[in-house]
Amino acid sequence: QIRLEESGGGSVQAGGSLRLSCTDSGSTFSDYALGWFRQAPGNEREFVAAISRNRLRKYYGDSVKGRFTVSRDNAVNTGYLQMSDLKPEDTAVYYCAAARSNQWYLGRVEDFNQWGQGTQVTVSS
Repeated sequence: QIRLEESGGGSVQAGGSLRLSCTDSGSTFSDYALGWFRQAPGNEREFVAAISRNRLRKYYGDSVKGRFTVSRDNAVNTGYLQMSDLKPEDTAVYYCAAARSNQWYLGRVEDFNQWGQGTQVTVSS
């Protein structure tokens, strides 16, 4: 059973950077694709990025392409989201999620089985 926990959120000024981590306390991390989503108040959960089990494939939402980088280290059961050139519109609760589905790359919420509790990212102008 995969159990995810995010860390690394916080407050930063526009143009700054943050790195989020997503750690699995279970033992099957490498069996899952890993995704990152975010949700701002009043908005639906939005796809941010996803990475395959073997790290070879990565996908990004249009709003973060060129600014965010997704990665993972299966040896330590941890995924990462490096966020650069942050903008106030990036302010949201960020969630990591794990998917067994073969369609994880589509970035749909319903394809992800397990979710972390979320971490707040606030970007001020």
